[in-house]
Amino acid sequence: MHGPASPGWLLVALCAVTGAYCLVRMRSAVAEQRRSAGGEALMGFGMAAMAVPATVYTPPSWAWPVYAAVFGAAGLHALWTARSRPHHLHHLVGSAAMVYMAAAMALSPGAPHHGHGGAGIPLVTGVLLLYFTGYVLLAGVRLVPLATAAGGGSGWGDRPELARVCRLSMGIGMVAMLVGF
Repeated sequence: MHGPASPGWLLVALCAVTGAYCLVRMRSAVAEQRRSAGGEALMGFGMAAMAVPATVYTPPSWAWPVYAAVFGAAGLHALWTARSRPHHLHHLVGSAAMVYMAAAMALSPGAPHHGHGGAGIPLVTGVLLLYFTGYVLLAGVRLVPLATAAGGGSGWGDRPELARVCRLSMGIGMVAMLVGF
């Protein structure tokens, strides 16, 4: 990612904490929580690694194709899973966004990506920004009613409102990464 280091570190922290919470959710007694938590943990930690400010650490050139391969495989898994659980299509879009950013970084590491030589935002970046902005707004609205009815879960991994906050955090992180892209 490019830009000032402080927001980059905040994004790294947000994504890493979200990934760590998703690992906790993998121990949930609720089967659906366990199913989605692994992919969300991968996404959180992947976003955290990708968001480390370039002024601090520039990954080697071979890292970007590895990112693309890992998230490409995650996208295929999400596509396969979405056959029976359509809400996993969001995981597919998230994985595709990570592949897109990794591929762009592999093609031109260290250079700002807005416009790719032209004026404005590239079409794919714009579409992803619209999708994730809409997702964040919808996830925020869905979270509001749970704030008053929260509690009652048997453990940290079984709290649906925290799972939604996790997804909301990753959506916000994705918007921030795409805006800084």
